[in-house]
This record gives sequence, C-alpha cells and structure tokens, in this order.
Amino acid sequence: MSLIEPIVAAAPFAIGWTTHGLLSHRRSVAARYCPLTQILTRDGWEKAAFRRMLRGNAAIVLLDLDGFKDVNDTFGHAAGDAVLKTTGHRLHLWAGASDGTAGRLGGDEFVLVISADNVQTGIEQLHDLLTTPVDWQGQQLKVGASIGVVPTDGLTLSEALDLADKAMYQAKGSGGRRRHRRRQAAAGTRPEVTR
Repeated sequence: MSLIEPIVAAAPFAIGWTTHGLLSHRRSVAARYCPLTQILTRDGWEKAAFRRMLRGNAAIVLLDLDGFKDVNDTFGHAAGDAVLKTTGHRLHLWAGASDGTAGRLGGDEFVLVISADNVQTGIEQLHDLLTTPVDWQGQQLKVGASIGVVPTDGLTLSEALDLADKAMYQAKGSGGRRRHRRRQAAAGTRPEVTR
C-alpha cells in the first residue's frame, strides 16, 4: 500500500471536519450579533466591554427608546423594526467615533462602552442623534431616549451596568428630557450622568 491511499481515504473525513469547524465558527460569530440591528448582542458586547474597561478611562452608557411602543402600536412592527435598525446603525457609528462598542440588550434597550473623555458633550450629541426622526415609508417616526452614563473606574462591569441602569431610569422618570447629575455622596458612590 502506498502513502497516497491512506491520504485519499482520509480526505473526506478531513474535509467534513474542516467544513463543520468553519460552519460552527460562523454560527458562533453570528450568534454574537443581533440579526436586526447588526450590532453585538449582550454576550458579545460584554466581552468587548470588558476588554475596553481593561484599557481604562471608560464609561458605560445604557439607553432606552422612549415612545417606541407607540411607534409599534401606531405604525406596526415593521416600523418598529425600522427604528431599531436605524438606532443600531446610529449607535454603531457613534460608538466607533467614541472609541467604543455598541450592543443591543433586547427590545428597545441598548448599551455602549465608550471613552470617558468628554462624555458630557458626547451624550448631548448622542441624544440629539437618537431623537432625530426615522424616515419610514414617508412617515417620520419619532422616539425619545433616556440615557444613563457611569464612568467605570474602580467598578466591575456588572456594577457599572447596574448604576447606568439606575441613572437611565432616573432620566426616564423625569421624561427623559432633563439632565441630572448625582453627586458623589459617600466613598464608593459613583457619579452618574443621565439624560
């Protein structure tokens, strides 16, 4: 028996395992991205956020679209999907320009990890961007945005997300229009910015 015969016999198995490995890798990558918005899902975003936080000088931004349910109820789910797609695209571009990464947690809730530099000015711009109406079939779909921001220095990702969530709900409670800044009341309490 020559050396070629075992190689020829093993070739279909090698091709099968290689194909299986490539498909598994593609599925794994696809599972980290939201098929609707084309931005990271929670799992993929958390990994990116952890890496960004290790570099330091980071902030977590948590946001919720105000009035999204009204868009769905009035114009239907296709209109709501258009708002989510546009929001995902806007967040991806904005986060990239802010040395960050965007993700979708689910529904109309999104998250970013960004550079903490000039976060106050940046959040104003982000709010304006998110509240720009979405053109859909000749309709101008309008949503608002409640945004909570927390610098991550000295925090775990879980702690930062929790504080950003509280800041976001504080903004939502005030109609998402006013800005609040919670002062550092005691050691261990983090300043939060809400919009």
